[in-house]
Parts: sequence; structure tokens; C-alpha cells
Amino acid sequence: MAMAYRLRAGDTGPVQQSPVTCGSACLTVARMLVDPVFASWVRTGEPRLPGSPAGETEAERFAAYERVVMRRTNGILAGPHWLDVPWPRALGTPPWGAKRELEYGAATSGTRYDVASVRHLSDAGLRAAFERLVDVVAQGEPGLLYVGSTHLPRHVVLVLPGDGDRVLDVYDPGTGRVGHLRRDTVVERRLGLSGWQVPWFIVQPTGHRRVRAFAPATSLGGARAPSNA
Repeated sequence: MAMAYRLRAGDTGPVQQSPVTCGSACLTVARMLVDPVFASWVRTGEPRLPGSPAGETEAERFAAYERVVMRRTNGILAGPHWLDVPWPRALGTPPWGAKRELEYGAATSGTRYDVASVRHLSDAGLRAAFERLVDVVAQGEPGLLYVGSTHLPRHVVLVLPGDGDRVLDVYDPGTGRVGHLRRDTVVERRLGLSGWQVPWFIVQPTGHRRVRAFAPATSLGGARAPSNA
């Protein structure tokens, strides 16, 4: 049986494999955290389940799956009958694409997400947004935080449940390091995540009750099997 994959403050996880795949890296790690079989494939190459992209090393497999994720999150179609909102590829993963990826395999099955814009919130608004994030992020139900300059969002990090005291853990794909995310650094806009300070968007669980527990994957990638298409 595949062993569960976990990340905590002080750990080191995978590093994003291209300048524009920070969001894809976060979503790949999020899937690893809920799907032990998928995590085993990324780390060891086994088991070789249907639909797995090519890769001889852990870094190659991680990079290959990053590309699979980016094709899904940045696709032209948001569904069978409507177009997606344009998003510059140079800015990586659009928040609405990340939301879909989390809801369909990169988080506990049945978890619903929403996207909150926080760039122009007051200090009090940012404080409330952080407290809400602490309340809804849970094991298997992470959040994404988009950070950047005062002008543009430039980087994505994965927000994970902390060990209490209203502090969250945060995985930065730019460095692979997992540290603490504290309310004061969010409110004071001094995040220091891969050099970016300003919070822009939060993709977070809605807090709605899950409709079913996560079931082990029967194909690589969980609810939506990866492909090279």
C-alpha cells in the first residue's frame, strides 16, 4: 500500500520546474497530499498507472505533470458549452482554473472552492480574510494564495493547515520550503514568498460539508486521470 504524503513547516517539497508553473506545482503537490498512489508515482515512478506522462526521474515526472495541470487550468474551454476567461500565460495559473483543479481531484473529493480577491482590502479586511482561511483550510482541503507586487500577481503558494495558534503552513514552490503563514505578514503585506509581498487572490474551501470521503484512485491523478493530450 502506498504511504501517505505529508508536508509540515520545516519540510522541503518539490520545486517548480519552470518560471510559470508555480500554480501547477502547488496543485500537483495538493494532489499528492490526497492521493498516496499518485504521490508514489511522482516520487518513485511506481505504480505505472494508465495515463501517466513520461519521466525517468522524480523531477521529470513532477515537471511532466505540471504541464498536464497547466493545460487543464489554462485551457480555452471552461466546460463543454462556454469559454474560459482570458489569462496571460506569463502569469501562470488563473485562479478559476486552480479552483476547478482543486474541486476535481487535487483536494478531498466533494470539497467546493471559491475565489476571493484581496488585493484592495483594508487591513481589517485582510485580517478577516486570513481568519476565514484558518477556519476553512484543513488536511486534504488546502488553499492557494496568489502574491505579487503592488501592480500584478506573480506567484502562487499552497496554504496548508498549521499546528494551531491561528497559524497556517505554506508551501512555496519557488524554493520547495514549507514555512509558517502568519496573520501579521498578510495584513502588513510583507509575505516574503519568493520575493513577493502583496496578497492578491485566495482560492479557498467554501466550508461546505463534503459529500463523500476521498476514495483511492483507480487511475493516475484521482478524479480526473492525467493525459498527454
